[in-house]
Amino acid sequence: MAMTPGTAQLGLGTLRRLPEASRPLVRPGTVGVGIVHLGLGAFHRAHQAVYTEAAMAYSGGDWGIIGVAPRSTGLVTTLAAQDGLFSVTTSSAEGSHTQVVGALAGVRHAASDPGAVVALLADPRVRVVTLTVTEKAYQLDPVSGRLRPDPEVVADLTTDRSPRTVPGLLVRGLLARAATDAGPIALVSCDNLPANGHRLRGLVEQSLAYARVPDRVTAWVAACVTFPGTMVDRIVPASTEETLAEARRALGVADLAAVAAEPYRQWVVEDVFPGGRPDWAAAGAVLTDDAGSWERLKLRALNGVHSAAAYLGALAGRETIADALALPHLETVLRRLVAEDVAASFTPPDGVSVVDYGDQVIARFTNPAIRHRTLQVAMDGSQKLPQRVLHTIADLRADGRDARWATLVVAAWMRFVRGRADDGTALPLDDPLADRIRAALAGHPDTPAGVAGALLGLTEVFPAEVGADEGVRTAVTGWLTDLDRHGVAATLAGAA
Repeated sequence: MAMTPGTAQLGLGTLRRLPEASRPLVRPGTVGVGIVHLGLGAFHRAHQAVYTEAAMAYSGGDWGIIGVAPRSTGLVTTLAAQDGLFSVTTSSAEGSHTQVVGALAGVRHAASDPGAVVALLADPRVRVVTLTVTEKAYQLDPVSGRLRPDPEVVADLTTDRSPRTVPGLLVRGLLARAATDAGPIALVSCDNLPANGHRLRGLVEQSLAYARVPDRVTAWVAACVTFPGTMVDRIVPASTEETLAEARRALGVADLAAVAAEPYRQWVVEDVFPGGRPDWAAAGAVLTDDAGSWERLKLRALNGVHSAAAYLGALAGRETIADALALPHLETVLRRLVAEDVAASFTPPDGVSVVDYGDQVIARFTNPAIRHRTLQVAMDGSQKLPQRVLHTIADLRADGRDARWATLVVAAWMRFVRGRADDGTALPLDDPLADRIRAALAGHPDTPAGVAGALLGLTEVFPAEVGADEGVRTAVTGWLTDLDRHGVAATLAGAA
């Protein structure tokens, strides 16, 4: 994404050129470092960075963020050239507003300088570490929650080489922090994982055990490190040339790190921060003793519906989630998924209606200004499906209930990973288990029953009680048969 020739670039030197309403809420460079964030993608910049800047604007504090990109150098270079500044354009059918964010106090690239990241994790000024690294970077089996014996992770935990993985960086950072007793710290997962705080704790504890660290380090971590659970919510599509062009029109300068997002945002955080935290509540976050019910609400009634729209939409040739929602009968099917399956599968937070929440979600998905691509949402399905859909099925079946609509989502994923849309267009399989999925399919007949049997047998994806459930197998096979024979449009029409 290139800058238009002759256009000044966003940075400290161009702040005075910005419209007053678009300037940062805090003056860049005036707040100290307090947070390290792993995963410098669009979602973090449109979510946690926005909350943190607002919290500092309202209540002060040295909570500047050092953003760490695990692998990609492009964004680090861009943000460094822009003095850590970037903009978020909030868009809806009613219009848009572009706001420059000044919460970043610096950026680092983990792959080229892991030692600098380890040093940051050990810095006593840093009291909070947040993560948005996607499900696969945790290197946890999505079904069992156990650490995978990935060769890179094993090398990080058992040799002296510079760390290259998230588990390796965290372990090395905690070792360095414990060595100097640099003070308590909270490690905060902001990824869409069930019980994400518990999972991150498990990742760290398993990694420490695998690395055979001294007992005093394990004891220090137990006494000084917390793992608050969270629920995060905001639709943030991948940035495009149009994202950059809209930011340039609004700001009068070029922002090569611009992101776009919907107006809605939510953050629920368990309030367990031994070293303190920003006043996120003043910025609109919900601080709670237990984020679990909020997390299940979002994973099942938002992320699960998102995946359903992505797979069915991609199969029907729709480019974006909003385009998919325009398919006749899809909204009806998604509302029934929420009302008949999701709402019956768990107890929501006090005072929250799952059906009303689902209606709000579907309304958000129809926002034409947010061009969230179906193929982007469909990525990494083997990692997403368990918490977004399969837990709903498992809980319904344990209660003796059918899972009619959730099994349609599973069938849509299965048809998607076979690689062809309804019109024959090739579909990409961008998934860490792509080879396992292809191998499973190759070993069974290419029939609805054969595909269902092959993929339900993937224990890395399907919990044993779901994969072996004959009722689930029958329902998935039935939906696959309809999708194969009639395609998405006719299947939806017949089901609704």
